[in-house]
Amino acid sequence: MEPKLHSTKIRYGPIVRWTLPTFGSALAIAALFWLYQDLDLEQFLSAIAAAELVWLFVLAGTILLEQLTRGWKWRQILFDLKPISSVRLFAAILAGYGVAILIPMGISPLVRSWLIARMEGLRWASVLMTTAIERFLDGIVFALFAALVAMFGQVPDVEGDVRTGFAVAGGLNLLLFSVLLYLLFVGRSPLGREDSRISRGIDWLASRGGSRLKGLRTAIQEGIVWPRDRHRQIGAVLASVLMKFIAATHFLWAGLAVGVVLTPFDYLFLMVFAGFALVLARFIRVPGGFVIGSGFALKQLGVPDEQALAMILFNHILSVVLMVGIGLLFLWRSGVDIREARHTETKIDASA
Repeated sequence: MEPKLHSTKIRYGPIVRWTLPTFGSALAIAALFWLYQDLDLEQFLSAIAAAELVWLFVLAGTILLEQLTRGWKWRQILFDLKPISSVRLFAAILAGYGVAILIPMGISPLVRSWLIARMEGLRWASVLMTTAIERFLDGIVFALFAALVAMFGQVPDVEGDVRTGFAVAGGLNLLLFSVLLYLLFVGRSPLGREDSRISRGIDWLASRGGSRLKGLRTAIQEGIVWPRDRHRQIGAVLASVLMKFIAATHFLWAGLAVGVVLTPFDYLFLMVFAGFALVLARFIRVPGGFVIGSGFALKQLGVPDEQALAMILFNHILSVVLMVGIGLLFLWRSGVDIREARHTETKIDASA
């Protein structure tokens, strides 16, 4: 009897799943080593030990103020769907960020939308649409800040044309988020017609999801909202602008803590450069994009490595501690287990 030949299947999923993060981590370590190869550890520790605590408290306050402003902006967008307290939205935002920090899978919008839908008796898909509108608005405003820095800022002279890079990246960002926002609202009308292509596609998706996705099309349509009140429209835009100014001051307070003072446009440059670096790092699966981007930008601005790294760590560590701490506290107070929040994508009922 001839022996049976068994086909051997190579499972590429785990290989790809682990290869990209491993390569990204190695790239991040190499970038950090290159940035801080001349770091004087004694001076770095001395800068941290001698930091003025009052400015660190101010930094912590502005980190929270930025997210409170985001909560108020989200309230303006949500208002016609349902008026919700800015403080509650602020807490849900921190909970989303807290879970996303502990479990870096980009689920922050899912978690905060699910929490608000759960507590306010709204449809999850409806609330998620409002977070998309809020994010697209943020992307447009960020692109305008990038253009502002490119046109009027004192961009450091480095290899390559950073000013042109800012202008191009800002223009692409502006185009991308403007088109996404436009398509979102243009696509709202066809959702009311069952025979439209987009309606058939969503209904097909809902049918595949069973009862969990029942009413998905209606929920999406209800969530594509923009405030009818002119004051709320202006407020949402101004809140997005204010958030960027607050974010730009984070390095101001961290710098004052270690005796570093830069020009106003330098702080805007740092905010924009670190923002682009963070987005790029997430896209290519490299961890520590904020640390690497901020470190490179501070080096170009002439800040000594020791003070620069201290400023970055103050920003990063305070953000993580505040968002994880307050976010998980809110989850606990609302009766939600972190494992339950982690698995929101498997618990969503679009019609709930």
